[in-house]
Amino acid sequence: MYKKVTISCAMLSYSLFTQAGSEQHRAPQFTTEKIASFAKSVEHYAAEQGARAFIIGRLGQPKSELPQGFHFTHTAIAIYSQIELEDGKKVNGYAIHNLYQQDDNANVSQLVTDYPVDFFWGVHALKAGIVIPTPALQQKLIRAIINGQNKTVHNPNYSLIANPFNNQYQNCTEHTLNVINAAIYQTDNMAKLKVNTTAYFKAQPVAVSRFKLALGNWFADGLSTDDHPEKVATASFTSIANYLKEYDLLDSAVIFEQKTTVPLLSSS
Repeated sequence: MYKKVTISCAMLSYSLFTQAGSEQHRAPQFTTEKIASFAKSVEHYAAEQGARAFIIGRLGQPKSELPQGFHFTHTAIAIYSQIELEDGKKVNGYAIHNLYQQDDNANVSQLVTDYPVDFFWGVHALKAGIVIPTPALQQKLIRAIINGQNKTVHNPNYSLIANPFNNQYQNCTEHTLNVINAAIYQTDNMAKLKVNTTAYFKAQPVAVSRFKLALGNWFADGLSTDDHPEKVATASFTSIANYLKEYDLLDSAVIFEQKTTVPLLSSS
């Protein structure tokens, strides 16, 4: 087994803004064997596509509880790497670079590298989002993480529905977008990155009333809306896929489930 890191990210909740999966040791909903088998099948699929780096998403609560347009609740970057096992043996596999909330403070995030079994440990469904950038962008993403740009574009002030067009707060998906843009534009200057994000990226509207969002501000840690103008929108797994597709930086985007895939995006 890989050295296990079972820290979880807060999830979008349509109605009550519950932070599904924010506990450090969230109980799995599937057997260890099923989780391990699914994680390995995701790795095999990505490897078969020749992916050295890809964007990965998971579902931490029922799809029916998510706002319209959201397919996954946590987003990260997987990099094909040399991994050291507990016995000291080194193997090749995917290391997943995440932004997670701290266990004892939902308003603060940290960067954690874990592995596919850990990544899918507390999921609601054995389903994954897999967005594979073009080979050229994959190499740029690898270099960005090797050079530590995932750390320099990290803002630990966390909000579940952070506005991706400023740097007041950050969530896991905005952090992923920041790393992608740092790779594309070859800079970790946050002001420049946010100018380009505003110019080219289309955020996903959050189809929840301002009243419910205001209630969320009062009752849920890790949720704030004071970084948004009148309309609330945030980065989503699908909006990142659409962004890469629009600018010819996308190789493929699928929803992977039980060794089958369906397109994430429409063909139009």
